[in-house]
Amino acid sequence: MSYREQHSRATQPQRYQPWPPPPAGPRPSPGPPKWLTAVRPGPPAGIRPATFVAALATALLSALLLGEGLGLNLLFVAVPTALAAHFAARAAGRRLRPWTLVWAVGGLALLAVPALRDAGWPTFLACMSAQALRSLALHGNRTWAGVLAGSLGIFGSLASGPAWAWRGMRERAEVSRGRWAPMVRTVLVAAVLLIVFGALFASADAAFAGLLGGLAPDVSVADSPWRIFLFALGLVGALAAARTAAAPLRWDRLEIRPGRGRGRAEWALPLVVLNLLFAAFIAVQLAVLFGGYRKVLSETGLTYAQYARQGFWQLLWVTLLVLLVVAVALRWAPRGTDRDRVLVRSVLGTLCVLTLVVVASALRRMDLYVDAYGLTRLRISVAAVELWLGLVIVLIMVAGVLGARWLPRAVAASAAAAVLAFGLVSPDGLVAEQNVARYKDTPEKLDVHYFQDLSADAVPALDTLPEPQRSCALVGIAERLDDKNEPWYATSLGVARAREIIEERPLDVDEAECRKLGTYGDGRGFYSEY
Repeated sequence: MSYREQHSRATQPQRYQPWPPPPAGPRPSPGPPKWLTAVRPGPPAGIRPATFVAALATALLSALLLGEGLGLNLLFVAVPTALAAHFAARAAGRRLRPWTLVWAVGGLALLAVPALRDAGWPTFLACMSAQALRSLALHGNRTWAGVLAGSLGIFGSLASGPAWAWRGMRERAEVSRGRWAPMVRTVLVAAVLLIVFGALFASADAAFAGLLGGLAPDVSVADSPWRIFLFALGLVGALAAARTAAAPLRWDRLEIRPGRGRGRAEWALPLVVLNLLFAAFIAVQLAVLFGGYRKVLSETGLTYAQYARQGFWQLLWVTLLVLLVVAVALRWAPRGTDRDRVLVRSVLGTLCVLTLVVVASALRRMDLYVDAYGLTRLRISVAAVELWLGLVIVLIMVAGVLGARWLPRAVAASAAAAVLAFGLVSPDGLVAEQNVARYKDTPEKLDVHYFQDLSADAVPALDTLPEPQRSCALVGIAERLDDKNEPWYATSLGVARAREIIEERPLDVDEAECRKLGTYGDGRGFYSEY
């Protein structure tokens, strides 16, 4: 090699050559995320005939009972769904644990709210909470990540549930073809016998025909698309529950690492300052309580209602932000020695105690506001939320003493219990009772117009009003109760009771008097705007 060739090679830039060289062909895919691999369960056990029959029962009941409204039919649909999940869990070797039983029973109890109450907003909360508890029962999680993700985890099986059922039923059909024919024949014979003899008995006795007509759902050809959709929805939901019970995602395996512990001064000083601010605010509240509101109102120029309204919402946000502060503080809290743990408990415990006083102050302000303007749906709802937040703070304080392993499930259970209690106490009935009692003390304070938007749960309280206030308050609700064709399983106890009251004491509506009370206008009839 000549000198010129050596010089040319030395001056050329050298390319990086990896060692060993990459294999030829397409690069492999990176694969699923690490967290998804961690929570993914093993392959589920095959579906059993009992599970599939329970899912079919759910689909059939959904198609027959869920088309006219909500009531006891939700419980009728939920029972075979729970049985399908139970059979699938047993086939997978899962055992019934105490918290699983708590979630399952709580979910069924929440479905009693639509059967008892007519109001739509407590019913919606109860149905959503029942769905979350059902998902928790299927997953059985313990940590914060597990409880939060597990309450929605059942939706991840909506697509895999039917595929799992189809694959399992096809495998079983290939193994035991001879067993399905007798089962199908038995079901068909039983159905034919029920139809034939039921029709004969119905034609032989009018009372029996009326009984069958009241018990059996009214199915028409015009409703076929809607019934088919409900059938498919019930089947997919039951199979998703069974698939989740057979092999749930293990959300408890999600690793949430705690933050790096801070120094005592760096961590505690901001919280001590916050505690001092809370203490100063509470001192002012105590001074107002014992010194009287008149002095404060005279100095500020506010009325009782303005003073209450001015502070309630701010104090509600204070309670919510305290929970956020506690969560962040625990993540970065010093945890090296026993002195660190005592410091954390002392500072956060003091903050929680002061926050409970703030909760009491917020509820007192709401009480003042209700005395001035009456109770409404919004006011009773936010007061209930404030009470539940106070309960959560108490649970956090107990966890600081006894340990926090049980806290996520306790908070979830308290939320479900609060929704159940909120629905059972009949918020619309409480609104009507409070306003009627307020009217008896101060007759000039009665917003009859607001009653038009209430549900049938308010009828027993409004029925105690004198005329013409009674008829003007009930006329909007009575118009919505005119449809008596609702089947028994889609009619709530509140609606049935309201219809009995109005039938026993028919309304005597005087349009002129109702116009004066603000429940009739512009020739358009009674309206329900608020």
